[in-house]
Amino acid sequence: MKEWQDLGKEIRRYINTESFPVAVKILKDEKEIPGGTRTPLRDLRVKIAHCQAQSICRKYGWTIAMTKADLGCAISGHAYGWQAARPEGVIDFLTRMNYATDETVALKILQSFKTLEQGQCEAVVYSPLERTKIEPDVILFYLNPAQLMRCIHGSTRSTGLPITSSFSGRAASCTEGVLGAYLDKSPKVVVPGNGDRVWATAQDHEMIYAIPSSHLKDLVEGLAKTHETGIRYPIPSYMRYQPEV
Repeated sequence: MKEWQDLGKEIRRYINTESFPVAVKILKDEKEIPGGTRTPLRDLRVKIAHCQAQSICRKYGWTIAMTKADLGCAISGHAYGWQAARPEGVIDFLTRMNYATDETVALKILQSFKTLEQGQCEAVVYSPLERTKIEPDVILFYLNPAQLMRCIHGSTRSTGLPITSSFSGRAASCTEGVLGAYLDKSPKVVVPGNGDRVWATAQDHEMIYAIPSSHLKDLVEGLAKTHETGIRYPIPSYMRYQPEV
């Protein structure tokens, strides 16, 4: 685990995140959950959403695992293949909340969610990258726009290609973030959804950057190389001018 932890410390050096970057592991068998990992129902006596588990990890520094028994969010349960959402229920919710104008639009929204097949995942483990207990599949960073810009600099240095993402503002950290990076094997910029803000305390200034773990070394190298030439965070301001009063 030391290599992952050291890379986490390097990220801290270059962008100084406000909360821990989150290492995410998707497990086919919940028996693979590492010892000492907390679970919401057993340790907190509540069922929660995946975005809440991410927040507990990034703000408390806990390693926490989600299984179907711990889940209190139907959409993320659908996304991880734990329980398919009833289309009529989703349509009713999306139209009643005015996310969708009608049944056809609501169905398109449901079909747009990135999902795992049933049986692909029994548990998801979240661990703070700098002290991770798992070898991650995906890493989540909650960042301000300037830190996000620096990550994009680092990610695109060796490819020259822009980061491509989709933005819905709904179930975003799990479907567009974790599963987007996991399934597409590419970095994703994410606008936190309403659930992320209401239940998982994402702040107005925060964005999410989700990367497949295979990309972490490239990101750190890109950050280091651009840092060397003065493209840094905090962003240095130009102040060598004479003010006028």
